[in-house]
Amino acid sequence: MPRTPLSPIAAAPPAFVPDGLHELSLRALATAAPLGVFRRLGSSPSGLTEHEAAERLASADPATRRPSALPPLRTAVASPFVLLLAGLGAVFVLVGDARGWATVSAMVAASVGLRWWQQVRSDRAMHGLRSRTITTVTVRRRATDRGRPVEREIPVDDVVRGDVISLAAGDVVPADMRVLTARQLSIDQAVLSGEQLPVRKDAPTGRTAAAGILDVPSLCFAGTSVVSGTGTAVVIGTGPGTCFGSLAAGAVGERPRSTVEQGVRAVGWTLTRFMLVMVPIVFAVNGTVGGSWTQAALFAVAVAVGLTPEMLPVIVTTTLARGAVNLARHDVVVKRLDAIQDLGGMDVLCLDKTGTLTEDRVVLTHSIDVEGELDDAAAEYAFLAVHLGSGPRGHVDDAVVDYVGEGHALLVEALYERVDEICFDHDRRRSTTVVRRGAEDVVVTWGDPDEVLPLCAVTDDVRGLVRECVAGHQAYGMRIRAVAAWTGPARRHPYGPDDETGLTLIGLVGFVDPVRESTAAAVRELAVHGVTVRVLTGDAPRVAEQVCEQAGIPVQEIVLGHDVDAASDAALARIVRRATVFAKVTPRQKARIVGALRAGGHCVGFLGDGVNDTLALRTADVGICVDGATPAARDAADLVLRGADLAVLAAAVVEGRRTLGNTMKYVKITAASNLGNVLSVLVASAVLPFLPMLPVQLMVQNLLYDAAQLALPWDRVERAYVRRPRRWDAGRLTRFMLVFGPLSSLFDLATFAALWWALGVDTAGEQAVFHAAWFTEGLLSQLLVVLVLRGQRLRQPAWPVLAATATAGAVAVALPLSPLAGPLMLAPPPASFAPWLVGILGAYLIVVQLAKVAVVRRTGGWL
Repeated sequence: MPRTPLSPIAAAPPAFVPDGLHELSLRALATAAPLGVFRRLGSSPSGLTEHEAAERLASADPATRRPSALPPLRTAVASPFVLLLAGLGAVFVLVGDARGWATVSAMVAASVGLRWWQQVRSDRAMHGLRSRTITTVTVRRRATDRGRPVEREIPVDDVVRGDVISLAAGDVVPADMRVLTARQLSIDQAVLSGEQLPVRKDAPTGRTAAAGILDVPSLCFAGTSVVSGTGTAVVIGTGPGTCFGSLAAGAVGERPRSTVEQGVRAVGWTLTRFMLVMVPIVFAVNGTVGGSWTQAALFAVAVAVGLTPEMLPVIVTTTLARGAVNLARHDVVVKRLDAIQDLGGMDVLCLDKTGTLTEDRVVLTHSIDVEGELDDAAAEYAFLAVHLGSGPRGHVDDAVVDYVGEGHALLVEALYERVDEICFDHDRRRSTTVVRRGAEDVVVTWGDPDEVLPLCAVTDDVRGLVRECVAGHQAYGMRIRAVAAWTGPARRHPYGPDDETGLTLIGLVGFVDPVRESTAAAVRELAVHGVTVRVLTGDAPRVAEQVCEQAGIPVQEIVLGHDVDAASDAALARIVRRATVFAKVTPRQKARIVGALRAGGHCVGFLGDGVNDTLALRTADVGICVDGATPAARDAADLVLRGADLAVLAAAVVEGRRTLGNTMKYVKITAASNLGNVLSVLVASAVLPFLPMLPVQLMVQNLLYDAAQLALPWDRVERAYVRRPRRWDAGRLTRFMLVFGPLSSLFDLATFAALWWALGVDTAGEQAVFHAAWFTEGLLSQLLVVLVLRGQRLRQPAWPVLAATATAGAVAVALPLSPLAGPLMLAPPPASFAPWLVGILGAYLIVVQLAKVAVVRRTGGWL
């Protein structure tokens, strides 16, 4: 399920276009002569001067300024729980209860203040973390009006209208732009149109009347990415003035929910259903027994607040922010906070082997001719293509240069000049460079042997010998590239894929990418924690199998890319259940495999680093890339690994589960305790002549309890918990509430009985004493039960949890004795209540522990 808004955008074309230009103006820019475009933008083919760019940047809408404190404040105030409290406060005003109104106001201020403070901290922390992975773009600028243009790297956020940008494979398109020149330039526009196939872009050749605005070949749009080729373009719109910015501003629901977000929503609905059932019952019972329907309404609203974990957003945000800080210590930069919990729920990790399983250090080991004899001719032709090619160099290209030597470059530059180029793409799996020497053009094609060999004029015997040689090398985990060429008279018109025929096979070059020493241990560590690894690679199946064997990844079945294309959705669902290696797959096929795994109920992570991985990164529950990834991959990812070692990710998975575990402690224990309180109120309302606790007192009790639980993000999590993938589970929450909620209520009723019969607190005149006694017992029981239920075994909690529990407990005991007792209508309980309190609390904790042991034995797990 992709995290980008594909369908809504595909269904609704851009409502507006860059910088207020209407579509006709955009089309005019798309077809105008370059000088006319520069004149309208106030620029030139040499780009802007540094002074002009600075002025335009200062006047533009700052998209990446330091996060403001106002949006988090609006979010905190707009919380449904805050609105519910505000509604209760309005009711207190209407009935003239000043103390109730003051208490509710304090709760609203505390809730809003805590949420706002934590969200501002989180936003600014994320701003700082993102600044560590700044995406840059190559721009052409001049120092002065008459200065010589110089190309340099600048942050994407510093691009302004009129800038001239150089594009290459792997780049993120930083703004809406008009193409000036292009060489085999292909753009992935899936983020805007939903179309998964790359779109070819070029300088305008005529009118574009029939095409939709996204299909105009001379326009590139912000947020898209370069798949292959090179080009230059001038910026016509930035930030909110781009098509992407317009759509982002107008879109409802920016992305479908991830697996964890779906679980959070389900848990929220579970709590809401409990509230919708219990509140009317409490209202009816209180109104019937007490006779005051106004008081019954107040109490019913207070119960609604008491049944819901009001501080859940604050505690979740605090836990995630702490998790992000801990992950940063493991060299993991978090770009999306919720992705930490997705990481905790991950049970399948898909990755490309290069740079993760292997050292990402490709070495050309040898060059051979068609008969398998050592011969450097193939390496030298490959060097000719690499050195004179215009595209970005990859690891294989660097290995060729290292093998031949930079000293060879002077000779190549003296004898040859580049004429044309057919860039590499992941469907053709080859690239072609055309160079000229005198009156002859030399066409050099190299790439996957399965793609290059059919283009060569060789006999069947030679073809069979070459295939046998390739298979032999791949059996040892080597990557093989075939090199072929043909020579012909120089010509003026450009070359294309049709010219990649009738080639002479020069030979083969072999590469190795050693498996990291830590890989096998990291794969075992992931397996111990319930994460299976699937390899999705563009390499040959034998190479992938060999690497997997060295990395300790079980190879149950190898599926090729064309098999993925041929499979229906139902057939692919069956394939992904059993296959662990997918070889010779394209970017589109990778994304489809990830989607099939998600549809099968898995929480899927995808680890990639190339532009060909961006679609799969967006499709996965959690997209992960390494620090050296292409800008397009970093832009699509949720987490960035500062190191490429898979062991770093194994540690991050544990941290994600620890973060989720501390969140679930609060949700389950609090929801069960609150349900117990409501059940106690329901029973007491039917048998007591007065309300067992006033609405104000119930809300103050909740506030003190929730404040103590803010320390839970610092608590320890048991090893057994982090060994399995974890998710938000509404069914488990319901079962937990139905076991421990009534159990809590049982001991509340024991407290009522002790007060009524043993201590004689049985008249309406003594209800302030009754309220204080239950207030103290209820709050202490909630605080102490957290220490029992927080783990499968009774172990000492972290010191912040102990300190927060002790502080809140001290307040619970002291409040009926303090000056605040009067405004809260509390009176000190008699000293004889103390032994009863200790006995009831001790019995409650023992019974809860026994119930926990029984649940663990029955279910085999906890929380």
